[in-house]
Amino acid sequence: MSPNELKTALTSGLLSFPLTDFDHELRFDPRGYADRLEWLMPYGASVLFAAGGTGEFFSLEPQEYAGVIKTAAETCKGRVPIVGGAGGGTTLAIRYAQEAERNGAQGVLLLPHYLTEATQDGLVAHVEAVCRSVKIGVVVYNRGATKLTAESLLKLAERCPNLIGFKDGTGDIERMVSIRQKLGDRFAMIGGMPTHEVYAHAYKALGVPTYSSAIFNFIPRTAMEFYNAYWAGDTATTGRLIDEFFLPYLAIRAKGEGYAVSIVKAGATIVGKSAGRVRPPLSDLKPQEAEELAALIRKLGPQ
Repeated sequence: MSPNELKTALTSGLLSFPLTDFDHELRFDPRGYADRLEWLMPYGASVLFAAGGTGEFFSLEPQEYAGVIKTAAETCKGRVPIVGGAGGGTTLAIRYAQEAERNGAQGVLLLPHYLTEATQDGLVAHVEAVCRSVKIGVVVYNRGATKLTAESLLKLAERCPNLIGFKDGTGDIERMVSIRQKLGDRFAMIGGMPTHEVYAHAYKALGVPTYSSAIFNFIPRTAMEFYNAYWAGDTATTGRLIDEFFLPYLAIRAKGEGYAVSIVKAGATIVGKSAGRVRPPLSDLKPQEAEELAALIRKLGPQ
């Protein structure tokens, strides 16, 4: 898949990022992961991000990472494009990006680098180095310590033909308006806020209609119901789901740091598709919180 073909796929449907399966000793479980992908694919996501943020990328060491990408690429080959997460300092991010390409991914999602903030010149150099290290398409994720400006993205657009996507997880409306106005359709524009469904209508008004869904990991039917209603302008359905599910879900998620990942793994366990526990320093939901989530899921009916 060429970078431009990936760009088209990223703008044509719901996106998601599968959980990474771990066994009881928190080792990568390739069989469980392949089964998860087989379960999710028929629901209709247009692109899957393997070893992304919800896939606990930052807990994976390079050899494990290669296994995750290889399993995803082989399982989904010819059916759903796989974009592999990459991140860390520039040298390490290049290594991950090249491993994603070598193991069959159609693209790379460049996650934030690390704790320390960086200048715009430094961020541009970082993204450019990763783009130049591979031939597949690259999507940059604006979140955490990586906050690119429109001016920086213009430079990258000129220097990096395979930089084909921009995913935003900052919620900075002024920045997004500037980027959309100055970059136009140069990038596939993707909404990447945690539980983006509650931001979807606002981002669509900003010219960012596509988004990635975490809940697709455990209630894929509901995720697609929301997406299809959102795309059709059916605000009665999206409003009902926001009131009945998403707002109570956010209230549970807000009870713990890092729960944006933990709550998704808990949801998968509740529906009988467990991916194991989260790896430290993340922690699992408390039993009472998991029961609150289970009650919410039961109200939605079979998935």
